[in-house]
Amino acid sequence: MRAEDLQQTYEVGFARPPRHNQFPKGRSGNPKGRPKGKRNLATALQLTLQEMVVINENGVRKRVTKGVAAIKQLVNKAASGDLVALRLLAALEGSAIDPSTVTPTKHLDDADLKIVQNMLKRFERQTNGEDGNDH
Repeated sequence: MRAEDLQQTYEVGFARPPRHNQFPKGRSGNPKGRPKGKRNLATALQLTLQEMVVINENGVRKRVTKGVAAIKQLVNKAASGDLVALRLLAALEGSAIDPSTVTPTKHLDDADLKIVQNMLKRFERQTNGEDGNDH
């Protein structure tokens, strides 16, 4: 097929640039790629929270991470009555709790308890790679 015939069948428009402006096959639009050693936001945050600082707690100097120091400040503000800090602390605590360690507050009767135990067994079998079919 000639180039002129190809141009006539190709319609230029939104998300369809002219053929002469497109990248050739096998060639990247970003040939150098991301620079080596460039950190994303999550990595930078994690490294910053792990940096050590010296704090003065009850007259005793301690070396702790910035993350621990920030949590101590948040807890102290919440304890002193700061409602914003209290809300943040409650949200943080809710996301940090391991669901397997929480004990139910409502007691189940025997039938409900059996159902829950059977469901837990099925979930464990599925996570261990078994198919879960008992037939």
